[in-house]
Amino acid sequence: MHDNKIREPIAGARNYRNIIFALILFCAGLGFFSAGLSSYLNLNTLYLTDTTNIRFIPQGIAMLFYGTIAIGISFYNMLIIFWNVGSGYNEFLPNDEKINIVRLGFPGINRKLFLSYEFKNIKKIQFLIKQGLNPRYNVILVLKDNRQIPLFPAQFLLNPTETEKKAIQFANLLKIPLENIKI
Repeated sequence: MHDNKIREPIAGARNYRNIIFALILFCAGLGFFSAGLSSYLNLNTLYLTDTTNIRFIPQGIAMLFYGTIAIGISFYNMLIIFWNVGSGYNEFLPNDEKINIVRLGFPGINRKLFLSYEFKNIKKIQFLIKQGLNPRYNVILVLKDNRQIPLFPAQFLLNPTETEKKAIQFANLLKIPLENIKI
């Protein structure tokens, strides 16, 4: 019955950029923490450099603080990667005239986010183009009550041609207008 459905998988936090960022942050935090600890203990815990001449107040305390924060943030990022937060799919069901948007969140009762919209409640599809230092391309579902639901996460970088093709495909499937927005 659903042989013409379209299912777009969405990659979550489990990607190489996030993994590399978490590892670099952990290593840098560990270095800062070790340097601050060695200034407190008055012995060299880092083998790459001599940290015994760093005064504990104020440099050592600052290095301990920044190292602890960096290690904490890297553990948080590693948990997000492990749980694959943000992954899921967009499913277009023309026979049922519905769109299902499914995403994974943090563990708990509401881990799985499930949104379902009927075609008749959708006003238009927007193709967002943001250029500049941080370019972004996205397809946005606009409902009749003017709610805007992005169909792809912000870090999901597609080239503009591929993103525009997806927007055109979705607009044709839903038989609704497509609007280009340039920021």
